[in-house]
Amino acid sequence: MKTGYCFLFLCATLSAQWINIPIPGTPRTSDGKPNLSAPAPRMADGKPDFTGLWGMNPGGYQNNYAADLKPEDIQPWAADLAKQRAANVGRENPSSTGCLPKGPHANTTAFLMEKFIQTPSVLVMLVEDMNYRQIHLDGRPLPKDPDPSFMGYWTARWEGDTLAAEGNGFKDSIWLDIGGHPVTDALHITERYRRLDFGHIEITKTIDDPKVFNKPFLFVFKAERVPDTEILEFVCAENEKDRQHMVGTAADSKPPK
Repeated sequence: MKTGYCFLFLCATLSAQWINIPIPGTPRTSDGKPNLSAPAPRMADGKPDFTGLWGMNPGGYQNNYAADLKPEDIQPWAADLAKQRAANVGRENPSSTGCLPKGPHANTTAFLMEKFIQTPSVLVMLVEDMNYRQIHLDGRPLPKDPDPSFMGYWTARWEGDTLAAEGNGFKDSIWLDIGGHPVTDALHITERYRRLDFGHIEITKTIDDPKVFNKPFLFVFKAERVPDTEILEFVCAENEKDRQHMVGTAADSKPPK
């Protein structure tokens, strides 16, 4: 079963899920329903365990990471490029129309779920569209001269019960967000994960790219546990028919009468 989803003039496909599969270790209320407000589970060392299937809620930041910035906070060339990409209805987006990995905005894509698998040395994030990310917890430093990649290189450290992850080494061909802000080889991202209870994570994402923005900035979004189901593969390029129909500019669109 496939269901359609349209966003920003683009159509994506949601994969059907296994449903009604009781996941072991899920706390439940007296009527058997998952209790998302139960205490967060912990690893053997006492640190929060982020393992589970999560639905992302980016709020107002899915399109535009820089929604809270002032015009003078964005360098003119980058602001002009983002406007050009928006005017072209996003058809140059390497992930939406080219089916390449999403890069930094993978975990703020609301219609995709992510499965976290945590061990003492690594937190692995599996995205429904078959992208993945590894956040290493073994104390290694970020690479100083990384071979650029779509998803970047990630390490993390514990700040009490908060997991502070840092990423670098991103390809400059990716988009920072769906709205089309560019990135450069100077991009550095910090993400702080706080598991509030069994069913909720608060994520603070800090963007620092001095070649694009005139100051670092941050925003906060949420993740909610998706209980008693599993992810299945979603292959963007399979039967893709959107790109050939994306012509003209956003200004050519007229509202229906």
